[in-house]
Amino acid sequence: MVTSIASVCLSGGLTDKIHACAEAGFDGIEIMDSDLTVTHESPEEIRALCERLGLRIDMFQPFRDAEGVDDETFTDTLRRAREKFRTAGRLGTDLMLVCSNAGTATVDDDALAARQLGELADLAAEHGIRLAYEALAWGRFVNDYRHAWRIVQMADRPNLGTCLDSFHILSRGHDPSAIEDIDGEKIFFLQLADAPDLSMDVLSWSRHHRLFPGEGSFDLVTFLRHVLRAGYTGPLSLEVFNDTFRQTDTQRTAAHARRSLTWLTDRVAVAEGHQTGRIPPPQPPRGVDFVELAGADLSAVDHMLEQLGFTFRGTHHRKPVRLWAFGSARLILDEQDRQEAPHLSGIGLSVDDAAQASGRAQALGAPPAFRRTYAGDHELKAVASPDGTQVYWNDRPAETWAEEFVGGNDPDADVIAVVDHINLSYPWQDFDEAVLFSTSVLGLDAQASSEVPGPRGLVRSQVMRSPDGAVRVPLNLAPPTAPNPPRHVAVRCRDVIGVAERARARGLHFLPVPDNYYDDLAARFALDGELIDRLRGLDLLYDRDDDGEFIHFYTPTLGDIFLELVERRGSYDGYGAPNAPVRLAAQRPRL
Repeated sequence: MVTSIASVCLSGGLTDKIHACAEAGFDGIEIMDSDLTVTHESPEEIRALCERLGLRIDMFQPFRDAEGVDDETFTDTLRRAREKFRTAGRLGTDLMLVCSNAGTATVDDDALAARQLGELADLAAEHGIRLAYEALAWGRFVNDYRHAWRIVQMADRPNLGTCLDSFHILSRGHDPSAIEDIDGEKIFFLQLADAPDLSMDVLSWSRHHRLFPGEGSFDLVTFLRHVLRAGYTGPLSLEVFNDTFRQTDTQRTAAHARRSLTWLTDRVAVAEGHQTGRIPPPQPPRGVDFVELAGADLSAVDHMLEQLGFTFRGTHHRKPVRLWAFGSARLILDEQDRQEAPHLSGIGLSVDDAAQASGRAQALGAPPAFRRTYAGDHELKAVASPDGTQVYWNDRPAETWAEEFVGGNDPDADVIAVVDHINLSYPWQDFDEAVLFSTSVLGLDAQASSEVPGPRGLVRSQVMRSPDGAVRVPLNLAPPTAPNPPRHVAVRCRDVIGVAERARARGLHFLPVPDNYYDDLAARFALDGELIDRLRGLDLLYDRDDDGEFIHFYTPTLGDIFLELVERRGSYDGYGAPNAPVRLAAQRPRL
């Protein structure tokens, strides 16, 4: 796989972008005219820098408003083009992108467009330049890749081909299967981008909301398969216009981008039955093995878990680490941490093959996580996620590592409980990267996103889950000006009302719920008055749909973490979304 990326994908100056692309492992780069214009380095200096770092300059782009114009305008077009061809030559690239005309001074005349593109290609040939003609999704008359290909055929120049861009094709709902009808040698370049499913004009959608492969709703695997079947052998290049990526750390975003191409090519190789291009297969998690909370002093968490009815399983025989369990829900408290406040530091997942899971993660650029182990300790494979949270994989029974904890009590055999979901919150600049990490590294599937109102604006929620729902990880994105919400672990049990009553008797007070909520609950659902009184008395929340019921409560927040106890009745599969505004409002004083 030969990879490339457009300089527009990254923040910073052009030389910063070039260094980041090389460090991330890209083979080439597309130089945007706008990036070159504002840099002090000459084209020759940019060329020399790329050569020194082992990067090819694959394309210089874009050249706009070229075809379908009157003769006077086209004369000036040739003048503009001559200067840009010279610049491309100074950069050391032989390829320039020509976008279909999106201006008003163009006419719907394929013969004219073909003649002018042919003349433009003849001029380019004098400078040793090839031209890749691309149908913009918002092109005035040429906005379909099939139309652009017909014009290229009519122009019939050896140095004129087409550029295929997944956004321009898939955003308009065009069938990509006809790509296989194009001569592969005439596909001069390929640009890849994903995008969320939005209802808006394609220009704004493209300019602000493109994503890296694996983060949006486009079927890029099928798209790329069509391109490769056509015989395309050039670079797989990313062209992603995104307001977030153009503000985030340059090196981190470049690594994020490179990971997306590794994920995509692996999926295509598997779909095509090829052995090359593959990385270790994904290991969809079978369940949550444990959740690790860290902090310099976790005594308040110990006390809360005891009030909730968790069983203390013991202290690690060599480290200041404690284990608590509630059925099969296991929480590890690690005080080997410099951060004072409690926070979620790690997630353990049960998989069929831990070595394969770790190998895949490292192939996707996730760095191994260091964990001090001693002779006789169970070694868990682990990597660090982009935000630093450590992910562990275990393919053996949990009791194999639980035996390392001594001085505790045996688990309560009567308690049947599991980790239902782990809710992770991210700032705006990290959210899309977290989605890609969850899909590519963890083997989780992205569900449709939703938004819930909070006291500081809408909170976006994107649920990532295993195919069978055994592992659920909702990712929350707070409004840009709001503080990051605390993270939480939800534990599912069979009798949440009983758990709440016993915890209350032990002195635990839950997140307070206003009386108005229960008045609204009575209006929304025809619930028994006695049930509403029990819910009100315990600060429990309730939701219901056609498939079942959901009862839950929240603990107070300690540092950056709180717990949720839930009960699912029937086949209820949601997360109590109508109650999220109540929680966010109740937690507002700490935010």
